[in-house]
Amino acid sequence: MVRFFCVSATACIKVFIFIYIYKNFLELLLTVAKKTTIYDIAKELNITVSTVSRALNNISSISDSTREAVVAMAKKMNYRPNKVASSLTSGKTYIIGVIVPSAQIHFFATVVHALEKYLKRFGYSIILYQSNESLESEQRGVDTLLEAQVDGIIASLSLETDEVSHFEKVKEEGKPLLIFDRTHDLLRSPSVTIDDEYAGYMATKHLIDQGYRKIAYITTTHQIKIFQERYAGYQRAIKEAKLKLRPEFIILGDLSVDGGFIGTNQLLQEKDRPDAIIGGDDFVALGIIKALHKHEITPPTIGVIGFANQSFSEHIIPSLTTIDQQAVQMGNECAKLFLKLLDKSKAIAPDEQVVLTPLLLERESTKK
Repeated sequence: MVRFFCVSATACIKVFIFIYIYKNFLELLLTVAKKTTIYDIAKELNITVSTVSRALNNISSISDSTREAVVAMAKKMNYRPNKVASSLTSGKTYIIGVIVPSAQIHFFATVVHALEKYLKRFGYSIILYQSNESLESEQRGVDTLLEAQVDGIIASLSLETDEVSHFEKVKEEGKPLLIFDRTHDLLRSPSVTIDDEYAGYMATKHLIDQGYRKIAYITTTHQIKIFQERYAGYQRAIKEAKLKLRPEFIILGDLSVDGGFIGTNQLLQEKDRPDAIIGGDDFVALGIIKALHKHEITPPTIGVIGFANQSFSEHIIPSLTTIDQQAVQMGNECAKLFLKLLDKSKAIAPDEQVVLTPLLLERESTKK
């Protein structure tokens, strides 16, 4: 028996407070130390461990009532699955690496949101890595995700990506690789894209149908496939309408607001000015509109169209006509195709493609 001799009432109170805190601290330590397992859940429900495991993994052979009871008990007992042990047993981490040029770009953020939401239904989580339009950073991203033991990688290439040898590491480790939006001809992997040649054609033809005839194009200096295809679509529409392809109307610069602003100032110095300008993306188109405002020109006096349907596009003045790249559908299709790649029982061609149709969103910047 432990006896405490307190010299004063204050001292006694301090002793009792110490005992109370110490007692609760010990109880907390014991609670943390004793981690709930599937054996504990099975014991509480008086069912087998294998039944608990199948219920928690959503196996179809388990009845709905049993699954609901197991899930409820797991929640009540604060059960947390041991993913390390599970991955050692199954060889899977249920984590997928995703590489994007920038999560700040609304299109990529929307794709990732749809992708993650879809994959979560099948028990998968994602690790997101931003290349920030850098080849070197993209290379580090592949290494980082492989070191994290992801089950596979879904990627959209950076503007600087002119060689793709780093992605071969993914294949060498026997992990699935899927490319979306920005692809590369040397990378033979399943992909999800939009029809970018048709997107460029659609944008240009829309301007022609609106009565514009001197159509300029401001795009990136980087030789990324999607921008080459958009330009090819632009050329097709110009030739089809029997209009003149004018080299001085093609501006190669940064894919940015500044790139659109600088390119437009250059075009407006031409003796024979364009009457419409296509931006390589919505950021370039925003720069075009800023430059036109500086020269006291308001679209659609000179028509402006972009690509990607960024979140700001419908809110600027005038609102921007743009080509929507079906971001939500692209995220869903990426998830569907990647789940097929993970399922070894389903045969997928090494270069299988899902090609989505772009949509024209007509707004004030091209409405004459």
